[in-house]
Amino acid sequence: MPAFPHSTSPATTAVAIPPSLALPVIEAAFPRQLHPYWPRLQENTRGWLLEKRLMPADKVAEYADGLCYTDLMAGYYLGAPDDVLQAIADFSAWFFVWDDRHDRDIVHGRPAAWRKLRSRLHAALDAPGLHLYHRDPLVAGFADSVLRLFSFLGRKWNARFARHFHAVIDAYDREFRNRTNGTVPKVEEYLELRRLTFAHWIWTDLLEPSAGCELPTVVRKQPAFHRAALLSQEFAAWYNDLCSLPKEIAGDEVHNLGISLIRHEGMTLEEAIAEVRGRVEESIIEFLAAEQEARRFAASLDDGGIRGKEMSSAVNACLDNMRNWFSSVYWFHHESGRYMVDNWDDRSTPPYVNNEAAGEK
Repeated sequence: MPAFPHSTSPATTAVAIPPSLALPVIEAAFPRQLHPYWPRLQENTRGWLLEKRLMPADKVAEYADGLCYTDLMAGYYLGAPDDVLQAIADFSAWFFVWDDRHDRDIVHGRPAAWRKLRSRLHAALDAPGLHLYHRDPLVAGFADSVLRLFSFLGRKWNARFARHFHAVIDAYDREFRNRTNGTVPKVEEYLELRRLTFAHWIWTDLLEPSAGCELPTVVRKQPAFHRAALLSQEFAAWYNDLCSLPKEIAGDEVHNLGISLIRHEGMTLEEAIAEVRGRVEESIIEFLAAEQEARRFAASLDDGGIRGKEMSSAVNACLDNMRNWFSSVYWFHHESGRYMVDNWDDRSTPPYVNNEAAGEK
């Protein structure tokens, strides 16, 4: 099997996007940018995957760069200090590997292995320092990522991140049960679950260490700022659903907005695709409106004092990166080998995954 093409700077990559997935507004209004640390980020994350034994060496060599995990993060958290971006990129790579293990545990009927992993991840999140050398590389890698992320801001941010990720783990467990039972969630239930399995609030939390400032609750919960954050993540989740709908229908997947619309709203495939695309496009329009209001809020925070100026700058930096998420997600879906299903020897088995239950060998 040929390797995925190794990634050069994604800012210079020419990609043909199918008309059904093309979003001219993204290409026009959300210019693509890339953190200057990206080349070292890619190299270091590749080394981290090897060091933590999260992917076999041959798969790292053949597929890691073409999966574009570091490209995704380097296009999102612009302005982040290098060590913060590195920690986020390694965590993101871990997240994709975890998602693949979750999928393989379902496909290969390993509920006991999944339950054990779920329990260990909850424990590692509460005490990462105690799990750095766990025999399951996925647990040890997670502990390493969490410990590094916890070093940047204060205890309140760490507690919030942990609370949000405990909810993500539990949501993955709900998805495990749904897929095992063949249960397609209703639309509203799916949208709630998707916000957790896509880790909306985790990626939003990570805007703060990238900006070098922990935001107070009153700032994070300000309606326009909160809505802009949610819409940037909803776009990403729904665009992912739009891109993956045909292959997920073929693979008997149950978690996709289009599949919920077909099953519970009686839509045809064409109608479901149109509905999901409509939601994607609406999220962009609504984000642009929320962003303008949130920019005015940011300006109001600058009262001439040092703290006010710092907070205003941090809010604007977070909004800048919410914008970056649109273009980064958009191009990632058309460049990453993760979505090149038609090139795989077996459409049901990604070539970059390890089918064994690591830690259970």
